[in-house]
Amino acid sequence: MAGFGQAASRVESRWYADSRAAGTAYTVALVGTTAVAGVVVERLTRNRPIVHTLVTAAATWTVLGARSLDREAEVMAGLLEDKDIPAARDRLSHLCARDATNLEADELARATVESIAENTSDACVAPLLWGGVLGVPGLLGYRAANTLDAMVGYKSEKYLNFGWASARLDDVLNLLPARVCAVLTGLAAGRPRQTIQIWQRDAPRHPSPNAGPVEAAFAGALDLTLGGTNSYGSYQEDRGTLGDGPTPAVADVRRTAALAKRVGVVAAGVAAILAVAGRKGTRWG
Repeated sequence: MAGFGQAASRVESRWYADSRAAGTAYTVALVGTTAVAGVVVERLTRNRPIVHTLVTAAATWTVLGARSLDREAEVMAGLLEDKDIPAARDRLSHLCARDATNLEADELARATVESIAENTSDACVAPLLWGGVLGVPGLLGYRAANTLDAMVGYKSEKYLNFGWASARLDDVLNLLPARVCAVLTGLAAGRPRQTIQIWQRDAPRHPSPNAGPVEAAFAGALDLTLGGTNSYGSYQEDRGTLGDGPTPAVADVRRTAALAKRVGVVAAGVAAILAVAGRKGTRWG
């Protein structure tokens, strides 16, 4: 979706205004156009099964962020294990927007673990589920919305109003996937009861309606304590306290990445079942 991001940046440079109305128009135009393009592709290929399968596979490969997430986790783990703190601080920006200027190894590990957890839902589980339910339009439309949220959905002075619509749309689209991800996390870790208990108890402490359940689920699954006050340069955010275990250490980065991989595999299976059920329902209807 690099091309979409570049196009969105160009549109933003022309449409930007410090207002919710401008931001809403920006979001509707970009996400709507992308979703409509997916509908067109879906209709053009629906009577050509092989072409449709190839197009769906290509769209899935384009929007899915699991491989890049795993790569970034591997890089961060290596830098932290080598005690290269300056490089790890620089690299953290590939995972999240957190200000890493003064973060030491354990805080960098926490930031990485939390980012892997949140991105497992946003970049893997959610697009797979939307693709399973809605096909190519679901894949492309969701990823467009999620990309805009990553670009402008901040509470900074510049984007508080303009990015409001993108942030709210991303929240709505992730309401169900985030909770599915939390359940799958417990199953993939072999700790469903503990994971659900921590999720239900601690997720409300987190300011995000979707990152809260996912990060709390990972905390429960990995037996860690996540959360705290994070700096994003122009503002700070209290993420609450999630879990009962120790705070993350460097070794927990690889543990988290391994769990994220397992969650992605299970999510792919769920998406495949949804896609098959959807096709059967269409045919029977």
